[in-house]
Amino acid sequence: MSSFAKSRGLERPQSSTLRISFNGRKACFFALCLTALTGCANMTPTQQSALSGGAIGAAGGAVMGAVVGGSPAVGAAVGGAAGAAAGALLSQNRQ
Repeated sequence: MSSFAKSRGLERPQSSTLRISFNGRKACFFALCLTALTGCANMTPTQQSALSGGAIGAAGGAVMGAVVGGSPAVGAAVGGAAGAAAGALLSQNRQ
């Protein structure tokens, strides 16, 4: 920082990061898990299959994207879309 800014009191604070305690992190994780579990309670079997297929596809796509040297984010997006479509189609065939 320049001496001009220092002489005018225009210094930035040294640390402006937000720190969350370990107990706060555990509470946030618990709330996220609880929300995820209750959010799936009223889903139809087709929706549940599409969601699980999408999750499995996204995980597999991210791994494959990283292994082949591409982008894990793109692999997760493509894998998630393909998995969701496959899960929904397979569920429809079972009914």
